[in-house]
Amino acid sequence: MEENKIKIDSLQAEALSLYEAGYLAAAEIKYKEILDLDINNAEAWRGLGTIYYVQEQYQDALEMLYKSLKLDSSNAIVYYNLGLVKEKIGYLAKAVRYYEKAIALNPYYIEAYHNLGKVFSEMGLLEQAETTFVRAIAVRDNYYINYLNLANILMMRQQINEAIASYKTALQLNPGDPLIFHSLAIAFLAKNEPVQAYLYFGYAAYYQGQYLEAISNYQNFLQIETGDVELYISLADCYQHLHEYAQAIQTYRESLQLYPQEIELYLRLAIILQDCGQTQAAIELIDDALLLFPDDISLKLEHLRIFPIIYNDIDEIAFYRERFTQGLANLIQPTFLNHPEAKESALKGIGWRTNFYLQYQGYNDLELQKQYGQFVHKVMAKKYPQWLGKLPLSPLNRDEKIRIGYISDCFHWHTVGIVFMGWLKNCDRQHFDISSYYINSITDELTQQFQIYSDRFHHIPDNLEAISQQIIADKLHILVFLDIGMTPQMTQLAALRLAPIQCAAWGHPVTTGLPTIDYFISSDLMEPSNAKEHYSETLIRLPNIGISYPKPIIPELSKSRSDFHLRSDAVVYLSCQSLFKYLPQYDYIFGEIAQQVPQAQFVFVSHLAAPIIEQFRQRLQRAFAKFHLESEEYCVILPRQNQLDYWNLNLVSDIFLDTFGFTGFLTTLESIACNLPVVTCPGEFMRSRQSYGILKMLGVTETIANNETEYIEIAVRLSLEREWRYKIVEQIKHCQNSLYEDKTCVAVLQAFYHRIIQGN
Repeated sequence: MEENKIKIDSLQAEALSLYEAGYLAAAEIKYKEILDLDINNAEAWRGLGTIYYVQEQYQDALEMLYKSLKLDSSNAIVYYNLGLVKEKIGYLAKAVRYYEKAIALNPYYIEAYHNLGKVFSEMGLLEQAETTFVRAIAVRDNYYINYLNLANILMMRQQINEAIASYKTALQLNPGDPLIFHSLAIAFLAKNEPVQAYLYFGYAAYYQGQYLEAISNYQNFLQIETGDVELYISLADCYQHLHEYAQAIQTYRESLQLYPQEIELYLRLAIILQDCGQTQAAIELIDDALLLFPDDISLKLEHLRIFPIIYNDIDEIAFYRERFTQGLANLIQPTFLNHPEAKESALKGIGWRTNFYLQYQGYNDLELQKQYGQFVHKVMAKKYPQWLGKLPLSPLNRDEKIRIGYISDCFHWHTVGIVFMGWLKNCDRQHFDISSYYINSITDELTQQFQIYSDRFHHIPDNLEAISQQIIADKLHILVFLDIGMTPQMTQLAALRLAPIQCAAWGHPVTTGLPTIDYFISSDLMEPSNAKEHYSETLIRLPNIGISYPKPIIPELSKSRSDFHLRSDAVVYLSCQSLFKYLPQYDYIFGEIAQQVPQAQFVFVSHLAAPIIEQFRQRLQRAFAKFHLESEEYCVILPRQNQLDYWNLNLVSDIFLDTFGFTGFLTTLESIACNLPVVTCPGEFMRSRQSYGILKMLGVTETIANNETEYIEIAVRLSLEREWRYKIVEQIKHCQNSLYEDKTCVAVLQAFYHRIIQGN
């Protein structure tokens, strides 16, 4: 009997998980398996009824729900579901009775209030609808939908001012909701206040990504009234999304004339100046702000974090590195966080940005990362002392699973999400229980995949306290941060102690420097022999390249070289990394290759900001001029490509040229799937050895150089000796299966989890 109950509970959990993930047919099978074991299981009948309702099989849904009700008449959810079906088939009065019964059984059933109010509205009973939504607010006064529903009814009853007040309350509870902004705009039009309507129509368009429409509405508003700080930030952001950076900069400068006391405006303008290559202007702006706010730590942090996106020469790298080193030391030493203002300013500073661009200078960042990590930890400790202490790790009970948590800002179509999916997909579910925590608002098909491969998936964007509370409540054994250093909130969360054992993965391949991170999980083939000297954490070297990544399914070639402005007779060298990965001391390599391969064409992919592209173009011009060559005859800088066009670009290319200092990873894996020979030169640190590790695992090592001279020689030889190049291509084709879908690293990762649990 007990065994039967355990099996039913397991099937219930599986059915619910499948239903929530949208696999209705599979969930239906599970519910029917439950009924085979227990024909009187009311919950299984209800589950089937819900599935049939979603599938629009309304008579079948009613039959299942009535069976559930006969077995258990005290379940409010069954009455609610019956109300849904009756409403859908047009029996509104019966739907009202079922919703009211659900509320009588569960006075806190918010969804039942919502549907009851909606049905009253459809029946023309607006007073009853208003009363229902007022009752819902009394039950849950912090839920924006309650106020939105009430406001809609008030609009129908021509109570415009009351509706506006209710819409604004909804907006306070759910900022950035385009539907609420649009509803407010309609309400102000109804009041014959078109200026305010322009404003809210602008916000509605902005939050839907309709930036041109938003700009038009904002400008109409600003012709008549002065905007607040939020409006100017939104307007500037519209221009940024449209890559109209000059207009964005002008908007921020205008806003600062109106609001010179708003520190956020200085911070935002500094970032866009930096993004446009105006590094010195960004620094001078923060200098000016510090004259007004000399004690503001967020400004001081931003001041030292301003790096060039790309450097003009190696001396510039040395200058900005020393500037950061000294600035960090000066900030940390005198910083006292006992005053509330200083604590909030520091918290804002570490939550604003990371020191992301420091890692692209090509040096050992261990000591600087430790200093910065200690500072972030100190700031978070002042704000959240309850989440600092070492958490106990209790011994596992018999048959108890190890609870693993994965947290990321990148559970969407992003390199981090793509490459680490295999850790979850290939997890041993008999021994591990997986919780995933996603802190970004973007969702797509990859987000759904992470949800499917997690036992629990918590999507809590932009709320550090809520995500921390959820992690603590889940009582994890191990928490793995996939991308510390990519976004500020990931760094802030990692500076807390939310699980007994905390690990960093190499979504951003550099040590975190945080005292709260115990282990750094990396790849054995990518790490040098002395790698542990580069990390503040204990280094864990997973076999091979450390991930289980499926081979991309590359479509047939559908574009020609002319579509990419490439010559049909050229030897095309594809070098497609972000421009900030290209260090100036290696620019000469392209000119050196071109001198020996006159038919060469080098393909780069552009940055979002045109000024950065121009700076890079000028660097190439100077490098080629040293060989008395015109870079324009050899170099093509293409716009950023969609996935299909990017694969086509790989397919029409001949050779993949990797970067020095910070190599490709996903780009390398995809180029190999397109059968491109990859020329790479491993450096001192893991981030400069990613392609090296991939080629070692592939078993095609002839194109790995030991130094710059060999790199050039290999690149030239691949061009001049076509038979050798074709031989490399055939080797790549033959060995590809050894590179993708690697399960060994996942097995070793799980063995590591077992080991540290047992060792503690």
